[in-house]
Amino acid sequence: MTLAFTICSVNYLAQARTLGDSLRQTNPDFRYVIGLVDKLSVANLPDSLAPGYEMLEVDQIGIPDFEGMGKRYDITELNTAVKPFYIDYFYKHFPDVTEVIYFDPDIIVFQRLDKLKRDLSTYSLVLTPHTCSPTPDWERPNEQHHLNTGVFNLGFIGLRNDPTARHFVDWWKQRLLYECRLDLCNGLFVDQHWVNFAPVYYDNVLIERHTGYNVAYWNLHERQLSQGAGGQWLVNETDPVQFFHYSGYSPYKPDEVSKYQTRYTFTDRPDAWPLFDLYRNRLLANHNDQYRHYPCIYIKPPRVLRYRRVRKAVNAPFNKVIELLAT
Repeated sequence: MTLAFTICSVNYLAQARTLGDSLRQTNPDFRYVIGLVDKLSVANLPDSLAPGYEMLEVDQIGIPDFEGMGKRYDITELNTAVKPFYIDYFYKHFPDVTEVIYFDPDIIVFQRLDKLKRDLSTYSLVLTPHTCSPTPDWERPNEQHHLNTGVFNLGFIGLRNDPTARHFVDWWKQRLLYECRLDLCNGLFVDQHWVNFAPVYYDNVLIERHTGYNVAYWNLHERQLSQGAGGQWLVNETDPVQFFHYSGYSPYKPDEVSKYQTRYTFTDRPDAWPLFDLYRNRLLANHNDQYRHYPCIYIKPPRVLRYRRVRKAVNAPFNKVIELLAT
C-alpha cells in the first residue's frame, strides 16, 4: 500500500483538502492522511468544515518530549520538525505500507504517480532538487538563496519501507528533535539542510530531475508550461506536470506568483497564470476563508530576541529626530 500524507494546522486545512482532492482524483489507490499539528477538540469545527479525510493529531504519535518541542519551536519549525516522526509512526503502525510519500499541503497532484511508485520499488529515497539548471540572474531565489535553504526541497519526499529509509528516518528524527530551526547564521533552515547529507550518508537515493516533479516558483526559469490537446499540463512541451507546488502563493493576492520570489510576474509568465487561478478557485471552494482564522493551539507569541530590544531602545532617540525633521 502507498501512503501519502501532509502536515498542517487547522488554518491550512483548505490546502490539505485541495491536495487530498487531487490525490483522490489521480491516485485513488493511495491512502491519504492529514497529520494535524493542532487539536480538533479545541477547534470545534462545524460539520461543514470537517474534512472528509483521515486525520492524525500530532500528540497521538508518541513523539518524545513533544511538549519540549512546542516550547523550543515556533509553529513553522514545529510543523516541519514532526515530519520524520510521522513517517516513523506510519512504518510502525501501518505494516502493509510499502511506500510513504510526503507532500506539503500547498501542492496539487496532476498525474498518476506511476513513475514514482516504480522508482520506490527500487530506491529507498526520492528527492527533488530546487533547480536542475543554473538560475539565470540574481533575482530571488538564486543559487545563493538555495545554499541558504538547502539543495533539496522537502515539500516532497518519497520513501520506501526498507532498512535504508528507516535508518535515514531515525537519523533525521534525532537531528530535528532539537535542530529544526530557522537560523541561517548557524546553517539551519528547518529540515532541509539536514537532507543535503542524505545522498552522502545513504546508498540507494534517487535525485529526481524529472521536470514535472515539484514545479514551483524556484524552478520556473527552466520550466515552460503549456496544455496538451487533452488538457494535460506539460513542462517544456514534453513532460507531464506530476505535481505543482504553490509555495508562498495567496489566493488574496492573486497577481503575485509567490511572496518568496522577485523573478517573475504573471505578465512575464502568462503560461503559469491558469495553474495559479485553478489553485485559487480550489482553495476558496474548500473554505479557505473560514479555516485561515483558526489559531493553532501550539502557536506561541513570537520570540523577541534581547539584541532586538536593545537595538530598538538605542535607535529610539534617532528615530524621533528623523520623525520631527520629516514633519
